[in-house]
Amino acid sequence: MSLLWPKPWQKQTPTDSSTDNRQRETMIIPHEQLSDSALRGLMEEFITREGTDYGWVETSLERMVEQVRGQIERGDVVIVFDPATESVSLLTKREARELGND
Repeated sequence: MSLLWPKPWQKQTPTDSSTDNRQRETMIIPHEQLSDSALRGLMEEFITREGTDYGWVETSLERMVEQVRGQIERGDVVIVFDPATESVSLLTKREARELGND
């Protein structure tokens, strides 16, 4: 399954010299630190996000949740928190590396 979604972390935010640089850095959140209901809610929001494309075949929400959960558990997809926007998103490991999160 290929995951495509909007990339809110690429939006430009105004630079304010009084802003603490640490607040502009994203953080990877281990999925084990989320409750089952919080993780499921995050996955469902990600899956149903406008602009997400899963291809030509219609797949149930439950099946997509299972696929995304597998990608998270394998470490192919990570949970990223952006303190500047106070938002959470799912990124591929490669995308997270590009942001400086190893």
